Amino acid sequence: NCVGCDTCRKFCPVDAISGGLGAIHKIRDDACVSCGQCLSACPFGAIEQMSFVDDVIAALKDPKKFVVAHPSPAVRVALAEEFGGKPGDLCTDQMLNALEKAGFTVYDVNQTADQTILEEGTEFIKKVRYWCLGERSPEVNMMAHHPLPHFTSCCPGWVRNMEINFASAIPHVSTTKSPIQMGGALGKTWAAKHVWNKDPRDVCIVSITPCTAKIFEASRPEFIDAWKWNVEHNVIPKDSPVFPDIDYSLTTRDIAEVFRRLGIDPLKMPTTHEVKPTEKYTGAGTIFGCSGGVMEAALRTAYALLAGEELKNPDIISVRGLNNSLVEATVPIPLKAQGGKIFELRVAVVNGALQDLKNVMKIINEDKDRWHFIEVMNCPGGCVNGGGQPIHEGRECAAERELILRDIDTNSKLRFSHENPSVVECYEKYFGEPNSEKAEQLLHSDHFAWGMPAARQQ
Repeated sequence: NCVGCDTCRKFCPVDAISGGLGAIHKIRDDACVSCGQCLSACPFGAIEQMSFVDDVIAALKDPKKFVVAHPSPAVRVALAEEFGGKPGDLCTDQMLNALEKAGFTVYDVNQTADQTILEEGTEFIKKVRYWCLGERSPEVNMMAHHPLPHFTSCCPGWVRNMEINFASAIPHVSTTKSPIQMGGALGKTWAAKHVWNKDPRDVCIVSITPCTAKIFEASRPEFIDAWKWNVEHNVIPKDSPVFPDIDYSLTTRDIAEVFRRLGIDPLKMPTTHEVKPTEKYTGAGTIFGCSGGVMEAALRTAYALLAGEELKNPDIISVRGLNNSLVEATVPIPLKAQGGKIFELRVAVVNGALQDLKNVMKIINEDKDRWHFIEVMNCPGGCVNGGGQPIHEGRECAAERELILRDIDTNSKLRFSHENPSVVECYEKYFGEPNSEKAEQLLHSDHFAWGMPAARQQ
């Protein structure tokens, strides 16, 4: 029970908690972004999240269900903590083996993070071509309605914050879905048909995430694109009941509880695992779990698209959030289309909404040319410090977890998202190319369809 210590209010990025010292506090649902930072900070465990542990275990026991685990990058560097490991202990192969033992098929979010980069990177380059390079063509003219600066869209806490408090930013936010929501749509269309040979109505996708806001994101009524696609293309009968792209969302703490109930200790599982087609990823997809990781992954691919060549050094250290609440950097890119002329790409990384987001929004209201590209992560440190991660009272473990994700990237044979062989094959055999009509229908959102009323009227 709440004792009115007031700790939670200090960690809320949107001032959604009311109550004075010594009084019972309340969370205002209309203002809350579901990030879970208050839950992680509460020293008395008085705040709880919604849990679907029972539902997922029931699905695993249902012989008609084909249950897919969709684990995020940051889970593999935190799950071990629930079973006696140290913060940052990497258990990827053991986690995947444990998921399979529990009855899941795995579709790694790291892979859909790579696909997110191809979609968002292409989208951003079109904005640059339209707004910065002055190009006018059918391929880029739609960007007249999507101005710079371009904001990332993979953090549901930031997206919810934006639509509540900064609705005028809606045209600036990437339409690309988050990697998890993208995986839900892909799992019930492309993968159901071409990888698993399953009826999409039987596929049950369970995201496993460090983020409590992903629970809210999965519940949003607009995320039923796989059902729409399958009905419209006669894959399933037109009277098929509506199903969501993501059926259930579990936090790191939740999947640990699933394992405990099933008598599975991931740390006792084999330390090697045979990689399946839906488990291939690059270093770029891995660093989505760190502040600045989405920006760095996107810049690696954006550079290749604009320069016509790969970055010689994929480590763009200047955009990493680390211990800074706001990071600014300029990345020079030689433009192939203009004979090597240098384009100075200006970017910013917001490392935790509580600290510098309001300042950044104030700056761009006064100077929209300050930056071209802005990454926003609600939680300081990024997803490694999400509200669904294991809790160590009085200690933040983001740095240890981030270090391991960065090491995975550094030691990866493939470090550019556009090199992911499974993603490349998905485009060759299913989508054609990033931002194609099919990709727009399945992998993108219409923010204006769910924007705040004031934004829709502007």
